[in-house]
Amino acid sequence: MKIKIAPSILAADTARLGEAVCVAQQAGADWLHIDIMDGHFVPNFSFSPQTVKQLRPWSKLYFDVHLMLDQPEKYIDAFANAGADLITVHAEAAKDREALRGLAAQIHARGIHAGVSIKPATKVETVKGLLADFEVVLVMSVEPGFGGQKYIDAVTDKIAALRQLADKENPVLHIEVDGGICDENINAPAAAGADVLVAGSAVFGAEDLGEAITRLRDNAEKAVRKV
Repeated sequence: MKIKIAPSILAADTARLGEAVCVAQQAGADWLHIDIMDGHFVPNFSFSPQTVKQLRPWSKLYFDVHLMLDQPEKYIDAFANAGADLITVHAEAAKDREALRGLAAQIHARGIHAGVSIKPATKVETVKGLLADFEVVLVMSVEPGFGGQKYIDAVTDKIAALRQLADKENPVLHIEVDGGICDENINAPAAAGADVLVAGSAVFGAEDLGEAITRLRDNAEKAVRKV
């Protein structure tokens, strides 16, 4: 699969989010990653459906909305109405596997893509047998809740295991990785099988966003070619 770079607006200047989204698009971003936090599922707050709705006219980028929320079923319609192209829910937020399937069905009923995310300590087996219900599996490579953390190296093996599992259950599944991605380490998740790489500080903290995105993509593609 083609490598996609998804800048995370969690690292952008919140006072100028619309402009940041425009710049990211012009700089060559493929997706826009939007973290939604409720202060319960993770110890932080971030954006809302209103944020997504207000950003939607600023960009034609694929809006990748990541719900780090308790009871995500209560908010799917609001984010779908706001303009999300993909809504990702956490496996840990569902009471069981059937509930997780139900969340995927609820998202698909809105005519958009569904993703499932797992935290660093959550086992791959948690989503085994469920990958055909989703378009994306998002692997957290840091503990969710805050930006600027260091990539957890042990997650690389989990990405490789998920790629093997996806090849059996859903070969076109996107494997997305979020947390601590930068120029120096993007090769590891890419070589392991990830094709969507979320980068916050590595993009929005750069002087030239275009150069930063190109460098990230080039490093990831080089790693894939070496496999």
